[in-house]
Amino acid sequence: MTLDQLDHGQQATVVSVDWAILAPEDAKRLRAMGLDEGASVTLAHRGMFGGFDPLAVTVGRMTVALRRAHAAAMEVEYS
Repeated sequence: MTLDQLDHGQQATVVSVDWAILAPEDAKRLRAMGLDEGASVTLAHRGMFGGFDPLAVTVGRMTVALRRAHAAAMEVEYS
């Protein structure tokens, strides 16, 4: 399952990230925010328009906004 498929409030662990499909600057930014293999994440909120973009994801003690395409590159499993 990918991060964009999590249910609201569901906690999961990032098990892999397909860095090849992300732009290098996006990959660098996501890593700097702690979104890498082993990170514990919770889907906090989905956007309410069209494709439900952006997603608000809690990583540790911070909440970050992610594009749905970025979240789709992250494989997660329930914690």
